[in-house]
Amino acid sequence: MKRLYFRLAVTNLKNNRQFYLPYLLAGMVSTMMFYIMRAIQGSTGIASMRGAGTLSIVLTMGLVIVGICACIFLFYTNSFVMKRRKKELGVYNILGMEKRHIAKVMVWESVILYLFSVCGGLLFGIMFHKLAAMFLYKLTGVSENIPFYISGWGCLQTIELFGILYLLMLFYNFLQVKLANPIALLHGDNVGEREPRAKWILAVSGVLCILAGYYLAVKVQDVIMAVNIFFIAVLLVIAGTYILFISVSIAILKLLKRNKKFYYQTAHFITVSGMLYRMKRNAVGLANICILSTMVLVTISTTVCLYAGLESSLKNNFPADISITLYRDFIPEASEREFLIEQLSIVGKEQGRELTDVLEYTDIVVVTHKEGNRVEHYDNTNDSYNFVDMGMLYLMTRTDYEKYTGRSYDAIPQGSVMVISPILFDEESIVLFGTEYPVAKKMDLSEDLANKGVEGFVNAQQLLYVVVEDDSALMSFIAESEVKYHIEIDIDGTSEEKKMYALAVRELLDGYKAESGFSTRTVTVRAEQHDIYMELNGGFLFLGLFLGSMFLMITVLIIYYKQISEGFEDRERYAIMTKVGMGRNMVKTAINAQVRTVFFLPIAVAVIHLTMAFPMLKVILYMFGLMNTTLFIGCLIATVTVFVMIYFVVFKLTSSSYYKIVYQ
Repeated sequence: MKRLYFRLAVTNLKNNRQFYLPYLLAGMVSTMMFYIMRAIQGSTGIASMRGAGTLSIVLTMGLVIVGICACIFLFYTNSFVMKRRKKELGVYNILGMEKRHIAKVMVWESVILYLFSVCGGLLFGIMFHKLAAMFLYKLTGVSENIPFYISGWGCLQTIELFGILYLLMLFYNFLQVKLANPIALLHGDNVGEREPRAKWILAVSGVLCILAGYYLAVKVQDVIMAVNIFFIAVLLVIAGTYILFISVSIAILKLLKRNKKFYYQTAHFITVSGMLYRMKRNAVGLANICILSTMVLVTISTTVCLYAGLESSLKNNFPADISITLYRDFIPEASEREFLIEQLSIVGKEQGRELTDVLEYTDIVVVTHKEGNRVEHYDNTNDSYNFVDMGMLYLMTRTDYEKYTGRSYDAIPQGSVMVISPILFDEESIVLFGTEYPVAKKMDLSEDLANKGVEGFVNAQQLLYVVVEDDSALMSFIAESEVKYHIEIDIDGTSEEKKMYALAVRELLDGYKAESGFSTRTVTVRAEQHDIYMELNGGFLFLGLFLGSMFLMITVLIIYYKQISEGFEDRERYAIMTKVGMGRNMVKTAINAQVRTVFFLPIAVAVIHLTMAFPMLKVILYMFGLMNTTLFIGCLIATVTVFVMIYFVVFKLTSSSYYKIVYQ
């Protein structure tokens, strides 16, 4: 008897290979991708990288996303398959096979699919793991030998995860069969084909959700705001997209139907009525395709941009080859400044290096909270404050500020200040730590600081530069925080030579520390940061391409199942139209119009989503120091172009399958 169930299961899988083969491939690819990500994430090579901690977090995040996507994806494809199988299972039931016997057949089917998916996925994962690791190492600039190995933990976790998934899907299929009577199973592929009603309240709420998400994305001003509202905007757009396709599309089709001049044209009549007939079911699939397409475009475009703009980002965050900061409780004298610059130059000559540019200035940086024209210290213990309320105040003398910006300014009257901020300060006076100062001059940050890499990094509402005339005026704020003495140096030589110079500078400052009176020092080398950025941005690009490929695969499979499923549903309807006298060419024209509309609507909405998300994505990229808007636009256009081309190829291939089914 067991052999009978097994044979029947094998026969069912063969007869339904049109549905099960893509399902099997999806399971294999999902298994392969999960294993590869897990094997790379747990490899010893990753642990030896300079930015190992950050890269490990990125890969772990990718592993979780792959696992979640695999769950959603397999359950979604399983629902398509079960929908087509219900009629077949109903026939078995009517012919005398009890539901427990059907359940046994389904168990064998699940076991076969699980074994083929997991074994095939692990086999390909083991084969391609080294290639994926080599690609990651290439992107991150790591030159290490990658040995071939099989991750035992990766195999075990993959087997466990997908074993649980297939068990849950089997349980779901059991419920589908158990709760349905034979007649319901026979007509399972025809359920839900009544013309839906237009729900205007729901349609309006969907439009409002999308508009609210767009508004949040467009109005974002700084990184803190972008991070805080990003997920809110995403959730609003996702919810609005589903409602858009479910209710708004129906409402629009209803309006077209009411337009008698438009509706009672042969092509329009067939197209509108066909789309309206089962739009509710169509809409969920279309919304899924739209959201997944948006995810592909956002993921790939941003990660490609981060990688392509690595040098630009690095220069924004670290404008000089060597950046030195000395922390002290007094402002250095001019003689000391000259002496220190001279010593740094001597060290350079000893190393065979020449200092090509030197910028030195002093400032006082205070973590603050601003309310109106009042600026106070940010109080960590104040429960009414949150991260959004935290700001930065930079206090500088006019002379140092001129060095910093490379511009000249009029003298500032004693007792007055000059205020520079991303959002123009519109008060006539400013209260700093309880003392009121008249504002002699107000300027927008973009006038002279945008090139300093500060725009977008903090809360724009809370960022302030306050400039005073001289050292004596600056010293009045010495009690608020330490003085920072900055020296930014550009030197000639290779990256390794610059690193050697920085090492010598660190030794010089450590020896100079005791006699100079500074508490601590930091020496930042752009060449060292380049390695870290390479590893981090390369990791993001690898993850972006990896996840983008998975999202694309899911999108293609959903499109395929949608086309095949609709082909079987439409075949009988179009056959009737032909029999009642409608010409074959006319029917074909109507089919083409419907298919094109339904197919390209999601990608059109996805491009609109991406366009409206551009301001928020741009600000988030500011967080990584990438302010090259032209580069980001170029990456967006390139990504959209490539994706549309792939989408069009998928459209042609799946449409041909659809037409073959319809015209059989």
